[in-house]
Amino acid sequence: QVQLEESGGGLVQPGDSLTLSCADSSGLTFSSHVMGWFRQAPGKEREFVAAIRWGRGSTYYADSVKGRFTISRDRAANTWYLQMTNLISEDTAVYYCTKGRQIGEADRWGQGTQVTVSS
Repeated sequence: QVQLEESGGGLVQPGDSLTLSCADSSGLTFSSHVMGWFRQAPGKEREFVAAIRWGRGSTYYADSVKGRFTISRDRAANTWYLQMTNLISEDTAVYYCTKGRQIGEADRWGQGTQVTVSS
C-alpha cells in the first residue's frame, strides 16, 4: 500500500528549476511529524536534502542545497514540496520523500522519482 507518492521528477538542463511533490494518502499526518526529502546519486549513499516540521513549518537543509532548494507544505492537502532552482549536474539523483519524527530520519519512504540534470 503506497502511502507517500512523489511526482515531478524529470530531465532538466543546468540552471533550470523543478518542483517535486509528495502526497501522503495515509490520513495520519500530525504536527509532530517531520516531512522531508532525501536523494541517492549513482554510486553514492543516500543523503539528507531537506526537512520541514509539519506543525511549525520550520525548515532544514543540507549545505549542498541551501539557498537553491526550498521545502514547503500544504497541510490541507497533506502534501509537501521541494522547489529546486539553479540545478547543477551534482543534483542528479533519485529523490525520495520521507515522513518521520526527527530531522534527518525517516520511518516512511516514497518510491522515489528520478531527477536528471544534464545539458
